[in-house]
Amino acid sequence: MSAMLFSPIDLREVRLRNRIVVPPLHQYSAVDGLPTDWHLMHLGRFAAGGAGLVFVESTKVERRGRGTLGDLALWDDRFVAPMARLAAFIRAQGATPGLQLGHTGRKGRTSRPWEGDGPLPRTDENAQDWDTWDLIGPSAQSYGDGWPVPRALPTAEVPSLIEAWGQAARRAHEAGFDVLEIHGAHGYLIHQFLSPEANQRTDAYGGSETNRMRLAIEIVESVRGHWPAHKPLFMRLSIEDDAGWGPAQNIALARILKTRGVDVIDCTSGGVSSRVPTMYRSLRYGYQVPFAEQVRHGADIATMAVGLIIHGDQAEAILQNGQADLIGVGREIMHNPNWPLDAAQKLGLASAFEQVPQQTGFWLASRARRGFGCAPSTWQAGLDDARSDPHAPT
Repeated sequence: MSAMLFSPIDLREVRLRNRIVVPPLHQYSAVDGLPTDWHLMHLGRFAAGGAGLVFVESTKVERRGRGTLGDLALWDDRFVAPMARLAAFIRAQGATPGLQLGHTGRKGRTSRPWEGDGPLPRTDENAQDWDTWDLIGPSAQSYGDGWPVPRALPTAEVPSLIEAWGQAARRAHEAGFDVLEIHGAHGYLIHQFLSPEANQRTDAYGGSETNRMRLAIEIVESVRGHWPAHKPLFMRLSIEDDAGWGPAQNIALARILKTRGVDVIDCTSGGVSSRVPTMYRSLRYGYQVPFAEQVRHGADIATMAVGLIIHGDQAEAILQNGQADLIGVGREIMHNPNWPLDAAQKLGLASAFEQVPQQTGFWLASRARRGFGCAPSTWQAGLDDARSDPHAPT
């Protein structure tokens, strides 16, 4: 049989081998902004597991835009070569390498999630970073109680911020990435400017919805100006945040972004305030898929669905029903990096084992032919066959 999930898709002049996307999965493990062997392993296993597009986590366009001390960086040319190693390795496994660019804004200078996930305390070890960490936001309003108050970004500083995004996009191209995503969700800087709750400005970047959209649009224009025309551009948006910036506003923004060169809207939710969004209180499979469907039809733009997409037939149904064009599988693919192979088998694809490199696919196909992983009645026959093959891995 065939399946939409495993059909290729062309985005501009870049072809993804299937519709499965590993979204940016933040590892908080960079050293001075540089990737380590951990990143190579983390990303490589997803590429070798059969995903079509593998994103590198949110990589910061400015030093002050970091969320934690473990964030990846692309604010200087010296980061290009180390990041190129990641792109090349992803591509070598047959997947398309993608990169997300981000700026944390007022949510910066925080601890890693497993170290408290709150404001970073000042210590003797981090004092230099802590003291020079220039937290900025659209207004001098904190993320929540107990969080630091950012410096309201002066209008005169906006052009240099926008240029930082453009230069980071240039470096991403030079590093060999074929897909780029702008992080405009989860309460980070762009989302802060979009939000009527976080943005209390009275200049051209605040007040009306049109003004609050301005920074996002100008960043997209700057990125597109430095990102090749033949490569696709994604934008991640929180379609609902329970704080005055919802589906109607995002659909209007997506229509504009499409005219500025955005090809796909990555649809997520929440994050602009420390309150727990309503939709998070009743989590269910595919709980954010309706957002992707709304934007896809409302703005006539391709979308990526994320959020508790667990099973291959669930992902296939989302595509068949026209709710999204791409499927983002995050924590589930961390649990099972061979999720694409598993989904292909369960969907009955004859080419299931061709989804992964031969170093894995050859042996797993052999395993399947011998009945391992199947009904108990087939185990002994498979075991007898395996004993006759001196090259079979143990």
